[in-house]
Amino acid sequence: MRRKTSKEILAESFRELADIKPIDKITIKDIVDNCGCSPATFYRQFKDKYDLIAWDYAKEIGRIMGDIGGEEQWQKSLEDGAYYYQEHMVYLSNLLTHTNGYESFRRNMAEINYSHLKDYILRKLNVNETDHLTDLCIRLYCHGTVELTCEWILGRVKMTTEEMLEYDCKDSEQALPEMSKSLALFDDDYVSKAMIQQFIIDEQEHYNWVRQHLNLIEEIGYENYLIEQLG
Repeated sequence: MRRKTSKEILAESFRELADIKPIDKITIKDIVDNCGCSPATFYRQFKDKYDLIAWDYAKEIGRIMGDIGGEEQWQKSLEDGAYYYQEHMVYLSNLLTHTNGYESFRRNMAEINYSHLKDYILRKLNVNETDHLTDLCIRLYCHGTVELTCEWILGRVKMTTEEMLEYDCKDSEQALPEMSKSLALFDDDYVSKAMIQQFIIDEQEHYNWVRQHLNLIEEIGYENYLIEQLG
């Protein structure tokens, strides 16, 4: 069995404390006393508790997204990400509500998600770098979804996972016919047409995946669905 690293022990201690007190009230002394480490050990690993928070989040998102390959794995990673946020909503809400580093943490979330998503797209397109417009779209997507996720975690967006899947499904149903029509605009541009065709294939697979999960919810009920996904 692999032994936990000092970083993992300190992060676990921090999360335990975050379950019982506001994060802005947690001190470095609290963290090290809770796990039997010394302040010197903490400062060898992290600059401060916000550095610990960013590292812990990056580790979890890296675990979820690090092995993405095909479309099915991508959808599984999106699903795992959604349930990570849902399962840790109280902890993440504590982070967003009771830290002086709220803006820094949100920027870190966006940059971490951007890094993993860009890596996936580079591998998907089999290229070494994206063009400026594609890179901008990745950043807009990541910053927008992080902002929406934060609003959802804080309870400002009232939507269940089931409702998000339903909206996603409706968006795909509306978008697929329009994307197919747009192919005619690129008859003289083989590269752009090929990219759009691949995007349509990916979107159709995404729609099928969402519809499959909505059918499962209908079959076994939302509560049982959540238990199955989290278990």
